[in-house]
Amino acid sequence: MRVDDRKKLRGLKRLRSSLIYAFDGLKYAYNNEQSMTVHMIITVLVLIMGFVFRIDAYEWMAVVFCIGIMMCLELVNTSIEAVVDLVTKKYDEKAKVAKDVAASVSVMFSVTAIIIGLIIFVPKIVDFIRSLL
Repeated sequence: MRVDDRKKLRGLKRLRSSLIYAFDGLKYAYNNEQSMTVHMIITVLVLIMGFVFRIDAYEWMAVVFCIGIMMCLELVNTSIEAVVDLVTKKYDEKAKVAKDVAASVSVMFSVTAIIIGLIIFVPKIVDFIRSLL
């Protein structure tokens, strides 16, 4: 590879193209995957709750980490499903396993994120209810 070719691979134009492709992937997932839409709605609600209940910096780190990982896992799941669909159009047991296991990764982390959310928000909700009584 020539020096000029390496510069092309690292230029601003290449970076811009990469970002456009990445956002195209995000738009695709949002528009075509129901679970991504659900995650986005839940994300907005959790962020609002974080501001309303004034969670601290460590709680924000946990919330942002969970949101980021959840979105990443959902995007990876979507890409695995797309590749499997590209490889085979007919029913195949191994294709089913690949898609089911990819989906289970998202479900497993969703449960983890819910538990973390409960640990953060339940005490704050309980305190809020107690303050009303």
